[in-house]
Amino acid sequence: MSLLEIKDLKTHFPIRAGVLQRPVGWVRAVDGVSFAINEGETVGLVGESGCGKTTLGRTILRLIEPTAGEIRFDGQDITTLDGADAKPFRRKAQMIFQDPYGSLNPRMTVGNIIAEPLRIHKLCATRSEERDRVAELLRAVGLAPEHRRRYPHEFSGGQRQRIGIARALAVQPRFIVCDEPVSALDVSVQAQIINLLQELQEKLNLTYLFIAHDLAVVEHISDRVLVMYYGKIVEEASATDIYSNPIHPYTKALLSAVPTIDPTTRPPRVIWPPEGTTPEQARASLQEKKLSRREARPNHWVLEEVG
Repeated sequence: MSLLEIKDLKTHFPIRAGVLQRPVGWVRAVDGVSFAINEGETVGLVGESGCGKTTLGRTILRLIEPTAGEIRFDGQDITTLDGADAKPFRRKAQMIFQDPYGSLNPRMTVGNIIAEPLRIHKLCATRSEERDRVAELLRAVGLAPEHRRRYPHEFSGGQRQRIGIARALAVQPRFIVCDEPVSALDVSVQAQIINLLQELQEKLNLTYLFIAHDLAVVEHISDRVLVMYYGKIVEEASATDIYSNPIHPYTKALLSAVPTIDPTTRPPRVIWPPEGTTPEQARASLQEKKLSRREARPNHWVLEEVG
């Protein structure tokens, strides 16, 4: 059963110029995206920097307002919700941010950072209950309850990301957008955080949208993979199928650039867009063409030009 359904979602930002800052064009950060995520599933979202991955994740959570389209969570259209009506959804859907340094308030103790969502949603009746819940969350992410009295600057990057995960778990969400949660961490720490996320998913039946540019990490953690290119999902399939049998030339280009231990096993390098095509030309071509989503193989979808 689908927990999240996205239909023709668009997020466009105006390009302003002149003294009056009038719109002279649009950045189509998310441009007609449709997909679904099943409960308990991890869906990886990959693509180069600037393709719209983070904007898509933030739009799903309504941290950025969509320009058009529909976001259905557990059968309910949440694009029409506002104010107090959106509060139940905000408890069910949370985000783990990319920057473990900038996402934590340096003036708050770790205990207050984790307790803040508990207070907003009134989930603890007493301060004693709140302290117990904070201690429980710290233990769940591999930290000691005594750490609640410290400040973020006293922790390493990996520990700060664990604090961010604890904060996201505080309201007992069902769905979490993981926005490149390991990209700012050392390789050894990345593995620890990935393993922690998988353990928590199994224990709490969480559903993840895992945004990343590291294809090796996505292959390891994801059940299905979405490939994003200039605001559009150009390919969607199981992780196994994407990595073994890519169809879209952009997916092939991404995979051919992944470093390998044995250079002799590396697939031939694929260049996309073709040589001589500027990024601006590639973007314009993608947005101007009439495209259609086709099921090339069972449960393997690719975006292709019509006609």
